[in-house]
Amino acid sequence: MIIHETQVAPEWVDYNGHMNDAEYARVFSQACEALIDQIGLDEAGREHYGYTIYTLETHLCYRREAHQGQALNVNLTLLDSDTKRLHVFFAMFDDESNLLATSEQMLMGMEQASGRPAPFPEPIASRVAELPQDNKDVWPELAGRTIGIRR
Repeated sequence: MIIHETQVAPEWVDYNGHMNDAEYARVFSQACEALIDQIGLDEAGREHYGYTIYTLETHLCYRREAHQGQALNVNLTLLDSDTKRLHVFFAMFDDESNLLATSEQMLMGMEQASGRPAPFPEPIASRVAELPQDNKDVWPELAGRTIGIRR
């Protein structure tokens, strides 16, 4: 499911002539915002429910360079969820379906008044249940990775 579409802006290009690493994170952040809006926690939803989403952890993998003006499409897969958390996987592709980068994220639902984790309001939980999921036994190859020097 494509959750976000954009293109590489000129100001995102670094001295190496391709999209700066921080800008990949920007695009994935925009994709996360699109997800949050889709499940009903846009500005009006946040105000109505007194509820928001925080990012707890992100793991970004760079696979290919992106260049100025290049189209970017970000797909979403829900890896797992519970009453207040979303484990999501975003994959960024160019318009030729080349994988450019991935971002695996753990998101937490938060009650705004207390600033504490809280279960999703029921309408939000229903929308979460409708998100595209892969088989829990067969995650994307780049999901669940750890960082380390292999010896």
